[in-house]
Amino acid sequence: MKVIVGNIMAIYRKELQGYFVSPLAYAIAGVFWLLAGFFFVAILLGPTGVISQAAYTDTLKEQGMSVPPVDVPYQFVQLFLQLMGSLALFVLPVLSMGLYAEERKRGTLELLATSPITNWAVAIGKLLGVLTFFTTIVVPLLACELIALSASKPPMPIAVPLLGHLGLVLLAASILSLGMFVSSLTDSTILAAVLTFALVLFLWVIDLLANSISGPFGEALGHLSLLKHYSNLVEGVIDSSSVIVFASYIVLGVFLTAQSVETLRYQQS
Repeated sequence: MKVIVGNIMAIYRKELQGYFVSPLAYAIAGVFWLLAGFFFVAILLGPTGVISQAAYTDTLKEQGMSVPPVDVPYQFVQLFLQLMGSLALFVLPVLSMGLYAEERKRGTLELLATSPITNWAVAIGKLLGVLTFFTTIVVPLLACELIALSASKPPMPIAVPLLGHLGLVLLAASILSLGMFVSSLTDSTILAAVLTFALVLFLWVIDLLANSISGPFGEALGHLSLLKHYSNLVEGVIDSSSVIVFASYIVLGVFLTAQSVETLRYQQS
């Protein structure tokens, strides 16, 4: 067990160092921060932002109209994280596209396939590396949110944004795991990114298809939706089924990746 953990950590450090010296990774982080910052300001301070909506609601109340109050902190966190999830659909396939495709292109995947390190250890190490990098670029945004939410009265429970960001990390791990499997099938990074985006987009909107189908089959399709389970966590609902679905996608991606590399191992032998 100690040897396996050591192998995973070795792959993890190698992958993580590769991201922090990659110009493409910094470009992805810069674009992600730019777009997320724009959404942050627009949702909070924009003409149709939550603060403007709350001020308009107060004006209507002063005029004697009966309108429901606006929970500014909760609506801000929910809207921002929903947009962050949509933004992740475009960013994560780009991060995962080179996990194995680059190894195939350089001819080093054969060395990994025939090395003493198990395919599971390699896959888990690679997944942890790219997930750590994504979590690193999300942390500054969480800090900005907590600073903005600290001004709310009464203060918002910190568990709500933390649960939402946990959902974002689980969503990212699921997408990256599936993207890693797609990357192991081709030596083209562009093709890997496109196929991963198509797969994730299908799992994102499958809930719409499930709503049009009645019966057990429609319910089963609805449980596969990434959007449905991500929305549960963003809304502050602690649903064990959502966590189980995300964990299932993560394990499935790692398993399929290990089997894909194992096939290459047999071909080489």
